[in-house]
Amino acid sequence: MSVKRVYAREEYCIGCGLCEIHCAVQHSISRDIIFAFKREMPKPQPRNIVERLGPDSLSVQCRHCEEPLCVYSCLAGALHRDEATGAIIVDSERCIGCWTCVMACPYGVIQPGTYDGSSVAVKCDLCPDLEVPACVANCPNGALVYTEEAPHA
Repeated sequence: MSVKRVYAREEYCIGCGLCEIHCAVQHSISRDIIFAFKREMPKPQPRNIVERLGPDSLSVQCRHCEEPLCVYSCLAGALHRDEATGAIIVDSERCIGCWTCVMACPYGVIQPGTYDGSSVAVKCDLCPDLEVPACVANCPNGALVYTEEAPHA
């Protein structure tokens, strides 16, 4: 199965963090940028992380691995591969908040979060309601691409 993934092109990333903001808004209750950050509780959480080191920056999100250690380590069976898209998805209703997936992820992109007041794992879901994930669609410099093959530098 060929899986579309989000790939970062470090040479184009300016570290603006808009990918994090738009990801958080897409996963908020209201999906409104003002309400999401000013009025929603809990605050919406992005599913990607912009890593910054001096002048270099890079957006990091789930790789939706062929051999997903997070899925293999999940004690509750809350993580699974979506058969249609190939994306690794968290079933928030099954997640018990044990964080074995957080420890198992080699990229450090699964984070503790909340769902209906419970602690759950939070990670990139490739925005299944959108044709292109929110982080990619709103990257002003084209540093993120959504494709089946990693872009060549």
